[in-house]
Amino acid sequence: MPGSIKDRVAIVGMGCTKFGELWEKGPSDLIVEAVNEAYADAGVEAKDIQAVWVGTQFHYGGRSVSEPLRLQYKPVTRVENACASGTEAVRGAAYAVAAGIYDVCLAVGFEKLKDEAMSGLPGMQNLTGTYFASTMPGCFAIMATRYFDRYGLSPEEGKTMLARISVKSHHNGSLNPKAHLRREITVEQVLNAPIIAWPLGLFDCCGVSDGAAAAVITRADMARKFRPDPVYIKALQICTSPTSGRITTEFDYTHVEEAYRAGVAAYAEAGVKNPRKEISMAEVHDCFSITEALTMEDLQFSARGRVKEDIEAGVFKLDGELPVQPDGGLKCFGHPIGASGIRMIYEMYLQLQGKADKRQIKNPKLGLTHNMGNEPYAPTVSIAIVGL
Repeated sequence: MPGSIKDRVAIVGMGCTKFGELWEKGPSDLIVEAVNEAYADAGVEAKDIQAVWVGTQFHYGGRSVSEPLRLQYKPVTRVENACASGTEAVRGAAYAVAAGIYDVCLAVGFEKLKDEAMSGLPGMQNLTGTYFASTMPGCFAIMATRYFDRYGLSPEEGKTMLARISVKSHHNGSLNPKAHLRREITVEQVLNAPIIAWPLGLFDCCGVSDGAAAAVITRADMARKFRPDPVYIKALQICTSPTSGRITTEFDYTHVEEAYRAGVAAYAEAGVKNPRKEISMAEVHDCFSITEALTMEDLQFSARGRVKEDIEAGVFKLDGELPVQPDGGLKCFGHPIGASGIRMIYEMYLQLQGKADKRQIKNPKLGLTHNMGNEPYAPTVSIAIVGL
């Protein structure tokens, strides 16, 4: 495919910290921990890295990485694309390698949000005065109520559907030593939890956490010099909204057009004809339980209006037809914004290499990651597909 990233670059090493309220560690500690794991995994040293891309929303400048890693005058590019910042760092490093500019690059994503005194998502600023102010829970709560109405779900049916998503993710997270939240929950606990923005309760929302993740990326023809089981990038696509959903009545609140379009582009790049059958597993941006539900339809894993049936059938469970959030997702890791996209790829990397321990999926071939930044009616969506 002309202009495609498919099979032109490979990931040969990855690292990821435990996510959580890491009061005893600073940003530098997290960066060093994740990168050292990636270096050891790839069998490289800092001197082997030719350029670095770092994704972070709240920490500025390339020196946030060059200083703790003691990089000696290497080029470092800081990127920020809201919740897609981590995947954007991977995209920058991968495209530079594919272009033939560098042979070995490093992508890093990190955030130390707990030290910023953040306890939840802030309200969205109305910078232009042309649209309504809102909060993230409020935006996604509207999507939930609109979805219930459009597809004829009673409030009880809709909330139970969403509860099953959170229960599934918490089960997976309980098996992951690097997850922030590692306790199983029940449908009843979700339904009886305090409401954040109806119908979304406490267990329908992801939390705030600290964390970092990193990837060593090289040319495909060099990959097996580093390891016998490299993971190849099959697609990297990004779709950014014109934000018309904020100021027109066209946005239906039951899908995210940017997710659908990014998925279509990624499938074309990867050569995927039937996403539900060909994608082995996925990590998607489950900032809220309703986000995961709608994303299943946007990515063509479920038919429009039919995700409830697939949830009830266990399609997206760890032992289901198409496991989603095998590591526990944002729901159990929290969302240190710059780190999440690379953390998702880290899980796909482990799964493809058969190293996911108790949550290992049987014979995965292709893994998909999905990030969505900003409000659902004006987002940036990034999608990566990786495989052997």
